[in-house]
Amino acid sequence: MVDPTSDLEEDVDEESAPRCATCGEPALGTGRRTVTWVDGDDAVYRQFCSQACRDEWTDERPSTGG
Repeated sequence: MVDPTSDLEEDVDEESAPRCATCGEPALGTGRRTVTWVDGDDAVYRQFCSQACRDEWTDERPSTGG
């Protein structure tokens, strides 16, 4: 399966796809969502299979205090 959200348009099968942080299903295709943030010197991200799973996610990003 060619992942249309991949910049490289590389083949991604369900077994090697990232897993949804909410439900654990493969995060593939155009419905996939990613949340990225910086924690210290590290870039951290969570992948989601859909906007619905993204909305259900318990946000673990640190508060900016602003």
